[in-house]
Amino acid sequence: MMLAALFFSGVGVMVKVVSKDLPNEMVVFFRNVLGLLVLIPLIVRRGTDIFKPHLFHVHVMRVLSGLAAMYCAFYAIAHLHLADALVLTYTAPLFVPFIAKIWLKEDIPSGMLWILPLGFLGVVLIVKPGFGLFQMASVVGLLSGFLAGVALVGVRRLTLVDSISRIVFWFGFLATGLSAVPVIRVWKMPEMSLWGFLLLLGVFATAAQIFLTRAHRHAPAAQIGPFIYTAVLLAGVWDWLFWEKFPDMYSLLGAVLVCAAGVFTITRSGRKTAPMQEFVPAK
Repeated sequence: MMLAALFFSGVGVMVKVVSKDLPNEMVVFFRNVLGLLVLIPLIVRRGTDIFKPHLFHVHVMRVLSGLAAMYCAFYAIAHLHLADALVLTYTAPLFVPFIAKIWLKEDIPSGMLWILPLGFLGVVLIVKPGFGLFQMASVVGLLSGFLAGVALVGVRRLTLVDSISRIVFWFGFLATGLSAVPVIRVWKMPEMSLWGFLLLLGVFATAAQIFLTRAHRHAPAAQIGPFIYTAVLLAGVWDWLFWEKFPDMYSLLGAVLVCAAGVFTITRSGRKTAPMQEFVPAK
């Protein structure tokens, strides 16, 4: 899981680098098309059965929310400190209990009603409304966390009727097709110097998902899920090394509260959930 966090933070670095020269629409498209190419061996191995989804409308909802979360997350990464952006996009666990309550009629575990407000207090400290430092990119990053929460609940619903392989394929297929549409309006050929970073973006994203899946094959989410927040710490290191950026005290305290609330939410929810054989991240 910590290797997955390392590569997820690497995705953030690559997004921040290429976003200086490429519009957000192109960055998202390249992320998806490279991910789809990686799925070709899976498609060959699984055969035509992978093209037969159950609850197709839920697949569509999951793809729309997950793709929208990706657009928002990449925008936030491009315009904020990397660590702040990752903290905001990793607020998904704070939204999941409420989304699952409305969508899947799941009860909110006891104890969460007092820890979740602390997490959202952390969000306020990072976003800083009224501090004179407010940025719209912070709201976009938080929206990414909410949309990722919707996508995660959609995945939970789909795992009841579909295989993980089929869920992964349909996300990659639909997300690539949908993200290709806005690229037509803004397309420009990337400079030669950017192709290496775009390739690393695809490699890092694929590696992160592979390690994430392997981690969840060997242990329940409650045991290993919290380690994904290592990505936030690593993002802070990359901010310092590559851009000489340091978080202010409000952001630092906010990150601690968000991560602590996220860890509590994952572990508390995991006690009532059977260990998963595979896990698919929202983005």
